Amino acid sequence: MKKAILITTFLLGFLSFAQKQQMYENSNYSITYPDGWKAMNESDIVNIFPTNEIGAITISEYHDLNLPKTETKKFILALYKSSGEENTIKSKNGKKGYTEYLYEYFDEKDKLFWITKVFQKDKDLYLISINCGQKYWNGNYMTLFNETFNSFKIKK
Repeated sequence: MKKAILITTFLLGFLSFAQKQQMYENSNYSITYPDGWKAMNESDIVNIFPTNEIGAITISEYHDLNLPKTETKKFILALYKSSGEENTIKSKNGKKGYTEYLYEYFDEKDKLFWITKVFQKDKDLYLISINCGQKYWNGNYMTLFNETFNSFKIKK
């Protein structure tokens, strides 16, 4: 009996601390984000961010884009005007036939962490990135941004 009460107390405590989620969804993808954050769609570029605006997740999608896979890493580096090497961008074959690219970058000038994922298949490309101020990139904010970032799912 004591074990049952202990387990019930633990589960109730865990559920009370669980972060409530919202979902942003369109016909091509979905992403969940913490309750209380904002999601804005401006010209098909979606920004999801906490109300204190210490960072954001940005999603853009491109269709009928003629970008050869051999040029995708150069494209990612050019986004940040980075002099980094192409081999710093990780790539792998992902789900649903998409090639996934991952790039992490720290902007010394603006003191921002950037994490970018690109999903590319044929002429479809999804670009999702996190940017967050260096002094906030720890603990809870880092966890919330990463959980949101990793919840991104392509539907087709």
